[in-house]
Amino acid sequence: MQARIRYLAILSERPDELASFYKQYLDMEELGRSNDGDVSLTDGFYNLTILNQRPELGEPRMECGLHHIGLQVDSIAEVTTRYRCYHPRGVVVEEPGGLHFGDVRIFDPECNPVTLSEGDFGVGGEVMRLPRIAHVAMNALDPQRILDFYLGIFGSRQLRDTPERRMQGKLNRFAGDGVTNLAIHLFYSDFEGHEARFGINHFGFLVDDQAERVRRLKESYLVAERPEQRPYAEFRFRDPDGNALDLSQTKGWEVDTGKWITAA
Repeated sequence: MQARIRYLAILSERPDELASFYKQYLDMEELGRSNDGDVSLTDGFYNLTILNQRPELGEPRMECGLHHIGLQVDSIAEVTTRYRCYHPRGVVVEEPGGLHFGDVRIFDPECNPVTLSEGDFGVGGEVMRLPRIAHVAMNALDPQRILDFYLGIFGSRQLRDTPERRMQGKLNRFAGDGVTNLAIHLFYSDFEGHEARFGINHFGFLVDDQAERVRRLKESYLVAERPEQRPYAEFRFRDPDGNALDLSQTKGWEVDTGKWITAA
């Protein structure tokens, strides 16, 4: 089985309120809660876990917001072996497992945590329904090095946007695992619409009723159209904690080499 992104963690001071937002506006379903106040949701494929920000988490970065992703892999032992070859001094940390965490954590070349599981992060199967998460974007100091990490450690595929951007003299890089588009943008950038947030910057949902969802969101939240020249997503908005999210129906995302998913 191809390694696939199936987990996304957010740190929040108000997990319950944030979970209610994702259930109300993006139809996510609750998987469960911890005694520490963590809440895990699903779109049928992803586990979106909202961790209650607390010192006991022991994270190197403790600020609220989008925090890290997790991948389902065939063999943690094989992945960590490749990781050790790639980065001999790389850190491997055990995680608590269960519904709200992975089993083992490694770190990308810019010290962003990446959690691993041989299971499906408690989702209990695969249902490709809409709305669903189809895009994760991060900002990096060296996008090519981060791309090489995902290609070499997890077997992700480089997407055609990467050579196209390289020919244009741009450093944006793109990878896919067949389900999710992983965009790796340059942290220092003056590109229109760019937001300088290091690490996980935003994520995106594919929907089949975009006009209605935008209408509902605009009743309480600011929703902005994305720049026309951007190849992905039509709208950008923010959840109650300020995390950036994209919505797309017609543009969609490239999730594998030459494979685009849209709801049009």
